[in-house]
Amino acid sequence: MKIKTIVVEDEPLAREGLKSFIREIESLDLIGTCENALEANALIKKEKPDLMFLDIQMPKITGLDFLKSLQDPPMVIFTTAYPNYALQGFDLDVVDYLVKPYPFDRFLKAVNKVIDRSKLQYKAKQNLEQHDDKDHIYIKIDYNLKRVDFKDILYVEGMENYIAIHTEKERLITLMTMKSIEDVLPSSSFMRIHKTYIIAKNKVIGIIGNEIDMGKNKVPLSRTRRNEIIQELTGR
Repeated sequence: MKIKTIVVEDEPLAREGLKSFIREIESLDLIGTCENALEANALIKKEKPDLMFLDIQMPKITGLDFLKSLQDPPMVIFTTAYPNYALQGFDLDVVDYLVKPYPFDRFLKAVNKVIDRSKLQYKAKQNLEQHDDKDHIYIKIDYNLKRVDFKDILYVEGMENYIAIHTEKERLITLMTMKSIEDVLPSSSFMRIHKTYIIAKNKVIGIIGNEIDMGKNKVPLSRTRRNEIIQELTGR
């Protein structure tokens, strides 16, 4: 299984060094390099990479702000000369954080985390059984399969390699990615409103500031897409 990889790094020497490390790893397929976030944004839309090595200190927009702007980002390994950004990086669910200059063995440790996560994501897709009538799914919980009807889902919450499906009666946790469940749920009825939340449109009670009122709970609304999401929900 090849992992489609891009490099976003404004320093030429650092960029070349990272490229040489990547070429040593058989599992990584380097499909492009970028000098800034604007180039990276275009490349991500075109190629849909699995992994991005992302520098933090770049011109125009930092790697942190760029990652926050992406609705469905690839896996990310930060590369930076500044260790003080580590906590912010992990808050954004990055796979690892490499502080320059890093040796090859530290680079390899980060890549192995990506490979492990990729295997989990692949397994999650296999655990999801779709049916021709498209009004329900079966999800794997421990060693059992449980049917979940689309009409019963309030919202879905992402938790790294797991998701929680919230219904009126229960909260179901299964090994699956947000991308996997988003591909299955009908877009006419469900909507991604945040990096880690998908909601059922007809279960929305109201909009309060930057939150969606789902009855029992309120879920955060993406600040960068707030107007677009409100327009789609309200039709105005």
